[in-house]
Order: sequence, then structure tokens, then C-alpha cells
Amino acid sequence: MLARLAHLMVRRRRVVIAVWVVLTLFGVYSAQKVSKRWFQSFSIPGYSAYEANQRALHVFGTGEQAPLVAVFHSNGDVRDATGIEKAIAAAAAVNPGSRTSSYWSTGPNDAYVSADRHTSFAEIYPPGTPSFNSSTHIEQVRAELKANAPPGIVANLTGRDALQAAAGGGNGPSVLTEALVGGLGSLVILFFVFGTLPAVLMPLAVAAASILNTFTLVWALTYITDVSIIVQFLIALVGLGVAIDYALLMIFRFRDELREGEDVETAIVETMTHAGRSVIVSGSTVAVGLLSMIILPLPFIRSIGIGGMLIPAVSVVAAITLLPALLGVLGKRINSVRLLPKRFVDQGHPEDGPWGRWARFVTTRPWPVALAGLAIVGALVYEGLQLNPAEAQAKDLPGTGDAIAGRTALANAGITAGVIKPFVVLVEHGADPDKIAARLRATPGITGVAVPAGWRKSEDSLVEAFPSADGAAKSVRHTIALVRNELEGTNATLGGVAPEDRDFVSAVYGNFAYVLTFVLLLTFVLLTRAFRSVVLALKAVILNLISLAAAYGIIVIIFQNGHGSETFWHVHATHSIISWIPLMIFAFLFGLSMDYEVFMLTRMREAYDETGNTVQAISLGLARTGKLITSAALVLMFAFLVLSSSPGTDIKQFGIGLAAGIIFDATVIRALLVPAVMTIMGRWNWYLPDFAARLLFVRRPATESAGP
Repeated sequence: MLARLAHLMVRRRRVVIAVWVVLTLFGVYSAQKVSKRWFQSFSIPGYSAYEANQRALHVFGTGEQAPLVAVFHSNGDVRDATGIEKAIAAAAAVNPGSRTSSYWSTGPNDAYVSADRHTSFAEIYPPGTPSFNSSTHIEQVRAELKANAPPGIVANLTGRDALQAAAGGGNGPSVLTEALVGGLGSLVILFFVFGTLPAVLMPLAVAAASILNTFTLVWALTYITDVSIIVQFLIALVGLGVAIDYALLMIFRFRDELREGEDVETAIVETMTHAGRSVIVSGSTVAVGLLSMIILPLPFIRSIGIGGMLIPAVSVVAAITLLPALLGVLGKRINSVRLLPKRFVDQGHPEDGPWGRWARFVTTRPWPVALAGLAIVGALVYEGLQLNPAEAQAKDLPGTGDAIAGRTALANAGITAGVIKPFVVLVEHGADPDKIAARLRATPGITGVAVPAGWRKSEDSLVEAFPSADGAAKSVRHTIALVRNELEGTNATLGGVAPEDRDFVSAVYGNFAYVLTFVLLLTFVLLTRAFRSVVLALKAVILNLISLAAAYGIIVIIFQNGHGSETFWHVHATHSIISWIPLMIFAFLFGLSMDYEVFMLTRMREAYDETGNTVQAISLGLARTGKLITSAALVLMFAFLVLSSSPGTDIKQFGIGLAAGIIFDATVIRALLVPAVMTIMGRWNWYLPDFAARLLFVRRPATESAGP
């Protein structure tokens, strides 16, 4: 089928290219249109804290946004200062409909005042629902707060959103900037990989076509289902990476066939028959990793899975239609317009070059190489197992300015960091909020409780409680459980930002076993059929899991433990990895790193079918794909490193995790462990029971046996 498709693409190459040009130009239009249709909600339907916050939002107009925290400091007793209430009201008026609580609106209640009486704080809950484009006008709130603060009072505005803004959250590069910078980096890498202008520009042309046409499909998808705004960043970066990866594989094979003396059409047919098949299998594994996210009970995560699945799908179609047509037009001119001396980029047969020498070294010393690789992997996997998926605590957020000063003032006054993300209990159906407050005061882990008079509407009311630790601290998980136990059987439900954050972690990681099972089983079936071996498929899945755990270990070492994060990214140890990052790294890294396994093992399988010699097949496969895999990994690594330029700690963790994971997989896993382990396993590599061959419709050559 691929051979027939190759002939068709070559003979109709001008029509194919024209169609792709028209579709790509329409993609520019689609990218502009889809920008107005992104889904920006982070709902967790069915989880109690989220549902409580939604009901509070419906009744009070507030409840989903994290509060802004106004901090007041005086050299005397802050309770005696006059005019602080006016400053709170002025600050709240910036976002009409804001709900507030403070010492002056709750009784008075000393839960809002430090033990030395010099510092007090107020909670300002903005109305509405948070989204990527929503704003609580932090700078305007701060300006009003300071302008109306009474003489002798130092006023600061802090809070979760204010601290994240100080850390640079939400001010990262745009999609266009990321794509342009990633494309420029890819251009430099391709320049050294190929050394000729046509070969350098062709992958970028395929990537541009893939990215823009993916936007067209996603635009259409938004009329069927919601698609998260996060998908636009993934299209730009993942689309750039995988499209160039697939183009690299095809061009490498095409030039190999030309080097062997084939004419252009025959070279394209051979390229499609072998490299094209690898591209389809690779794209399928990437799509499986993304599609797995539909299992999670979170609408925005599901939309990322559905929308993200289109990225490898379009890249595969471009690689097996547009690219053969372009190769048909260029033919042998792909090696013209040389940009570097031939000796720097073309060493003849790969098995005679450095990768060939490395392949022979590995296959002659498989045990030392395997043990060295396992030692490196083992150290990183151990660190990866220490991963703590949680939001960063307030004290760990970097930055400077007024928000940091407010955080410091609270800490210096001995006020718990729990006021940054307080608990808010929704009391319904006419239940007595004072009785609920009394229960909360007796609950371990709660340092203060208030029932603001203005927080009542009809039969509903709200109770505010402050945990004794930051809402992201491990100890608060136990406090949340205790509070929920206390409220059981009452008409009160725990809400607030911190409990909803814990519900998000539960929704994701409580269902992660199902995601993992789905990905592993489907990938195992795909690879067993592709490699005609249950052993190679099982090895690939296991090594990919190990590679993923090692990638987690890298971000734990850098960000959670703080080794190098402050030096290079100005972020000190966060003691946690932001909760959505491990999930997203899994979804993307599992499939992307599997690309390299498919590239390498497909070539090894082909060499084994030709020679029947396992060691020779491993050596040839590694020699012929080593440069390809490292080049492709460098392109992807650079694309993801662009993300780390974002000032937000979460995006830094995500970008570094993906970049480090990709390059680690291409070097330690694919260049050390895969060939060494395969050499040790010998003929067992090719084992496929007859029943499995029949079940998977694998056509076994007449000369091939079921196993060793």
C-alpha cells in the first residue's frame, strides 16, 4: 500500500503540493479564527470542593477565584488604626462584587490579627471564574489599597495570584514566538545535520504545513466539543518537533537509497515502504499517549487529549504525502546547494563512521554497557519515585516586589501561610453557620475561624477557616480529611482553593492506573505487530517507563530539591512538582520517546530479516539510526527548552522535564541500554508465538520461525 502511495505521490507531485499549499494557507486563516474559540475552564465535575465552590459562585458571585490578601502593618496596635476598613473597601471595589473578610467585618475576630497585634490581614475574593485570559486587576487593587491606607500603616497586597504574578506566571512567550524561536533552533540543528539547503528547508516546510493544518482541524473540532487553550501551545511545539522528526527519518532514508545508486522514484518507494511505515507506527504511539487523557474525569484534560491527538495524525499524513511529492520534485538536487563542506556532514556509509564504531563497541561489551546504563537510570528512577505532585507553597514561589513583601510580613508576624488559600465552608438549607464554625475551631490543624456577617444570602452562608500550614503543604491533606469528617452529616461542604487543588490531584492520580494500563496495552499491541516480536514490544514498553521515571527524577533533582534551579532559572527548591506537570510529561514523553525506539528497532528488524544475524542487525540498526535519533532529539529538546524561557515556574518545570527527558532517552536509553540489552537477549529478541501472530494478523515470512 505504501509503495502504491509513493508512486502516486511522485506521479501527481505537483497536484499534491498545490493542494497542501492551499490547505496550509487556509490554516493561517484557521489559526486566527480558532483563537476566539478556546475552552478556558478548569472544571472538576463531581468532586465536592469544586461543586461547593460552584454553588457558592452561583449564590454569592464569588468562590472560584483565589483571594487577594491585603496585609497591614503598624508599629502600634493595628486594631486601633482608623481607615483600614476604607482601604479594604476601595481595593475590593476594583473588582465589583468582591467578597471581603477582616478583623473589622467579623466580630471583631482576632483570627485576622498577629499575636503581637502589629499586623493584620484581609481576604478579598474577586468575582467570576478564573481562566487564562481573566484578570483580577492586581495592580489596580494594590494601588487603591495603598492610596487609601491610613497614615502610619504599611499596606501590601499578596495572595496566590499576586505571588504567581511576581514569579512571572502568565507572562510567557506567545505561541507565535515559541514557534519562531523553536523553528530557528531547528534550522541551526538541521544545518549541521544535512549541510545542503533543500534538505534543511524541507523539514521546516513539512512542519509549517503540519502545524497550520492541525489548527484547521482543531478549529473544526471546537464546533463539536470544547478544546482547551493549552492545545495551541502543544500544536506549536509538539507539532514542530514530531513533524521535523518524521521528515528527518524520511530524508535520511531517501539519501541512503540515493547513495546506494537507486533512481529517484525507486528511492522514494523504498523510503515510503520502510521509513514511511516507521512514521505511521511512531505517530500511532504518540497519539495513544495523548488519547489516554480522555480516561481522566476532567473536561479540559480530555479536550487536550482529543485535540493533541490531531498533532501526530496530521504530521504523519504530511510525511507520507507532502514529503514524497517534494522529494519527487527535488530528486537528486536534495544534495545540491551545499552549506557545509562535504566531509563535515557526509561520511559515506554510517556503519563506517563514529556511530558504527560505537555500535561495535556496545555489541562486543554488552554487559558493562548495560550495567553502566542501569546505574545511571537507577539513580534517576530513585529520585523520580520521590516526586511530590502538588502546587508550590507560597514560601517557595520566586520573585520580588510588593507581593513578596506582603508574604514576608505575614511570615514575620507569625501568621500562618494558610491565609493565602483559606478554607471556605458552604453552609446550606438554613443550617446554623455558628455551629459549623464551632466544630471547625475544635478541629486539629485549624488556627482560626470566622463567620462574616455579610456572607449570608437567604438560607445559605459561608464560613472561613485558616489551616495552620500552607494550603499546598503535605500536612494540609490530613487537615482537609479531618474537616470533611467533621462536616459529614451536616448541611455544610468544604470548599476553597486548597481543597479543590487536592481534588484535582485525586481526580488525576486516582485514575492514573487506568491511563497507564490503556497506554501500555495499546502500545504493546501496536509494537508487537510492528516488530513481529513480543519480546521487543515488551522491552520497548518497559524501557519507556524507565525513561519516563528517569525524566521525573531529573525535574525532582532540579526543581523539587533545588539542585541548579536557582543558578540557571532563579527558582529555589519548590519541594514539590506542580500537580499537572507529571501527567502532561507522561502523555507527551511516552509517545515522543517511543518514536526513537520505533526508528531504531524498525531498522534492526529490517537488517535481521536481510541477514539473519542478531548482532549484525543490532550493529547496523544502531549505526544507521544513531545520527538520526540524536538529531531528532536535539530538535525536540530545543523546542521544549523554549518553554523554559517562560517566567512561570510551572512552565519551566514542564519545559525542562520534556527537554531533559527527550535527550536522556535518546542517549542513555537508546544508545546504551537498548542495543546492550538486545545483544544480551540474542535470538530471543525475535520471539513471536504462532497464536500471537494469528491474533495480530502478522504475516510471518516462510523462513521465519516462532522463536529461538
